[in-house]
Amino acid sequence: MMSDESRTRNRKIITGTVVSNRMDKTAVVQTQRKFMHPVFKKFVSKRVKYKVHDEKNTLDIGDTVRIVETRPLSRDKRWRLLDILEKVQQEET
Repeated sequence: MMSDESRTRNRKIITGTVVSNRMDKTAVVQTQRKFMHPVFKKFVSKRVKYKVHDEKNTLDIGDTVRIVETRPLSRDKRWRLLDILEKVQQEET
């Protein structure tokens, strides 16, 4: 039998920020990276959005999370929530 550690060993882990949580059990996480353009030698920002499976609907907009690659869960969902690194402060009104 394979252990949990060896099963997730080759899966990608990404850190990002939650930008939407309006769907049931799904959140949208955005990652941003900067790299130097090979021809123009200028730094370019690239943003990518991932749909993430959030079983307990615990994520809020602005949370910083780690997500891990998984089997396809729906047409667009191929990532699941690993852990929440930083919760956003909720304003009291």
